[in-house]
Amino acid sequence: MRSKKAILNIISSLMLQITILICGFIVPKVIITNFGSNVNGLVSSITQFLAYITLLEAGMGPVVKSALYGPIAKKDKKQIENILKAAEKFFRVIAAIFIVYLIGLSFVYPLIVKAEFDFMYTMSLVVIISISTLAEYYFGMVYKLYLQAEQKTYVTSVIQIIGYILNTIAVIVLVNAKANIQLVKLVGGFIFVLRPIAQNIYVKKKYNINLREADKDYQLKQKWDGLAQHIAAVVHNNTDITIVTIFSEIAEVSVYSVYMLVIRGIKSIIQAFTGGVDASFGDMIAKGEQKQLNKSFKTYELFYYTITTIAYTCTIILIVPFIAVYTFGITDANYIRPLFAILLVLAEFVWAIRLPYSSITLAAGHFKETQKGAWVEAISNIVISLILVWKYGIVGVAIGTLVAMLIRTVEFVYHTNKYILERKQSESTIRFGIIAIQLIVVALLSKLLPTYEFTNYLIWIKYACMILVLTLIIVLPINLIVYRKDAKDLLKILKRNFKR
Repeated sequence: MRSKKAILNIISSLMLQITILICGFIVPKVIITNFGSNVNGLVSSITQFLAYITLLEAGMGPVVKSALYGPIAKKDKKQIENILKAAEKFFRVIAAIFIVYLIGLSFVYPLIVKAEFDFMYTMSLVVIISISTLAEYYFGMVYKLYLQAEQKTYVTSVIQIIGYILNTIAVIVLVNAKANIQLVKLVGGFIFVLRPIAQNIYVKKKYNINLREADKDYQLKQKWDGLAQHIAAVVHNNTDITIVTIFSEIAEVSVYSVYMLVIRGIKSIIQAFTGGVDASFGDMIAKGEQKQLNKSFKTYELFYYTITTIAYTCTIILIVPFIAVYTFGITDANYIRPLFAILLVLAEFVWAIRLPYSSITLAAGHFKETQKGAWVEAISNIVISLILVWKYGIVGVAIGTLVAMLIRTVEFVYHTNKYILERKQSESTIRFGIIAIQLIVVALLSKLLPTYEFTNYLIWIKYACMILVLTLIIVLPINLIVYRKDAKDLLKILKRNFKR
């Protein structure tokens, strides 16, 4: 049952991320084409500044999920309600603070970009873009976390898919009707407000959750222990664009955000293959199933790293050609940045490599034990980026991100192997060495392929197919040979679940 839920979550998460990927490319292209790179950069920058309010989450999300695994396994409804009530109180406070932060940002942010945009123009966008974030904290965050802990991520995925599709349709219709950017973002904001409301209604009806009967004085353990982990994640996701906004031109933010469309698209698809898996591992840890945990993790590693290696190897070769086609005809900014692209993809590849380890570590509730590494990651990212942005621009920012990712990945791998899986570090070292060899071999062999002038998607698709085939030829046979036993276990799991 557990593996069946995990597979269902993975499939639904994959569908969601494909939807986000497609919609994520359509919407910015429509905005850049109709409103210009500066407006696209402005929207991206505002979104990142608003995201800093998530610092106040203090890592509560993983802490809540970790706390829920035990009561869910024991079917302790009263304890579940107590945990959710404590979380709801916490997120309602964040929603109130967010309003204060929003008021301040509405007046301060327009001054940062005053040379390029009118004060009221920028202020209105800040307020409008904030609507969906406020609704998420006030109505839906608690129930989203509960569904994830219940191994029912597929429910939230379906709701999100509908929201992204509706938003994309609305953007296209409104832009064609000559609506301004404020109206376009306002309609999208109201569409995304429906998502947390839908999650709220589903959980209350499906599980008969009644938080009014919960203990109002219940306190979550490890409430603040997830803070460092959370700050590191917020810095990773938001700092780069903030630094570029302050120390560079707003058009550079557009360049950065366009590359991040590709990176986040690949990243989101990779995350789809971890959707609900952390809950499965958390369930095993809660039940003390150490042997099953180790076996399942090894099998999952093979599956996950095969997908990840193929995805990021192809991305590092194909990203610049894709951007060339995506921005073809756009001349108000230089979007062709090969070195920046390589560094950015490598940084996210390193992040992806650590994901199984960070997921199982946080599922085990090891927040306090790994918080020092989180602080080091956040501080090193900011400091290195600030030092290098002056001379190297967005390339310097990408270097800061890459170095920080390497530091944190090493820590997560070491901690997970030693304290959770209780296995030798060499198992991970060998696996990562094989990944590096596969990446280098594909990159070198790709130089032997024909070169093209990338002016349309058909040419890019042709080249992408060649790169994909080359990558599959290198990665799959090596993994099947080196990890024969894990491959057999993986095939058994897939056959067993798809026969049901």
